[in-house]
Amino acid sequence: MIYKLIAVLLCSGAATWGQTPQKPPVLIKAGRLFEARSGRMLTAQAILIEGDRIKEVGDAATLAEHAPSAKVIDLSSATVLPGLIDCHAHVLGNLKDYSPTRTLRTSSPQGVLWGLHNLQTWLDHGFTALRDAGEDDLAYGQLALRDSINQRLVRGPRMVSAGNFVSITGGHGDPDPLAPDQSLPRRPNLADNVDEVGVAVRHDLKYGVDWIKLMATGGVEDVLSDFNVQELSEEQMAKAVEIAHRARKKVMAHAEGTEGIKAAVRAGVDSVEHGTMLDEEGATLLAQKGTWLVPTLEIFQRLPEIALSSGHDPLSVEKSKAILKFQSAAFRRALQYHVKIAFGVDDDPDFLDREFSALVNGGMKPVEALQAATVNAAELLGLSDQIGSIEPGKFADVIAVSGDPLADITKMENVVFVMKGGEIIKNTK
Repeated sequence: MIYKLIAVLLCSGAATWGQTPQKPPVLIKAGRLFEARSGRMLTAQAILIEGDRIKEVGDAATLAEHAPSAKVIDLSSATVLPGLIDCHAHVLGNLKDYSPTRTLRTSSPQGVLWGLHNLQTWLDHGFTALRDAGEDDLAYGQLALRDSINQRLVRGPRMVSAGNFVSITGGHGDPDPLAPDQSLPRRPNLADNVDEVGVAVRHDLKYGVDWIKLMATGGVEDVLSDFNVQELSEEQMAKAVEIAHRARKKVMAHAEGTEGIKAAVRAGVDSVEHGTMLDEEGATLLAQKGTWLVPTLEIFQRLPEIALSSGHDPLSVEKSKAILKFQSAAFRRALQYHVKIAFGVDDDPDFLDREFSALVNGGMKPVEALQAATVNAAELLGLSDQIGSIEPGKFADVIAVSGDPLADITKMENVVFVMKGGEIIKNTK
């Protein structure tokens, strides 16, 4: 008899012990709702949320009738938008320290703890998803963070991630700035010929990356490379693309110098990062092939004014000043040739929102800047069916700002509400 009683108790309790209690539905009332696909701003709208997904979007009064018991969040004095997406982030370490030896002084565990801290800043600014554009960490701390977020061990934006930077020796992705008699052991991300590129790419794939990051040219924030110079050859980049695409992964290329940009596009990369010295031939290639550009304007504009106070080497300071004069014309070419553009910052997340103003000052319309950080970014990351717009069936990633960013893009600097997957992260409204 006692065994029957235990069995009954176990069976009756299974639903309670083994399941998360069902959350009541949530109804968000929006004073203005940004419809990301069309670029329209709608009024008197509401969003009905069940669990972590959007169930319905439409007229506020109608949706209130559909769910009379829903918990109401009143954002009727704000503008409601989809959760934002940063397509060029570096999450690990102290992002206010630009000194050449930062990574040498930061252990992998310490870098990950910094990363966890940094990710909360992304969330606080309304960025509910991001793409990590690669790290120096041999232990792939960014992938540990990505997986821990997916497993709900820690709170952070949805992440897809590159691994280490595939670079030539002495290139922009070579993490060893030391003198020759003090040099570090050779890293697995360095590749000086086609065969070595294959090894470096497969090393990243082995440990579970979503993207491969190539260094097509030199860069600014290092003491070794020249941003004018193409580093990986077109043949090397084509081999990386071949291997990555066969594994159903995508490829991004850091490319600032003119020839390196064009070589990366011809090699078949999925996105070009920065494109700071883009010429007309390069813009034509990007448009013809449908290759994405992630321009990262604000960081280049900010570096000369903060470089010395943030630990930059004097050589990096000079490079940041030299390259900035090419940025404006290159970005306008990209707009002129209707290149596909996605939002990316490549900066300390405290400055995330300033990229919107940089895009608009560079020639974008406010609606285009918002789309770059929503529907465009989701398309680049292959996540259009999950995020990037407020539509039924998608994750309930919803933010709100005070004011109308279509009238004044600086309103994106005042995020008052953040929800990720139906969970309220921030509500100061």
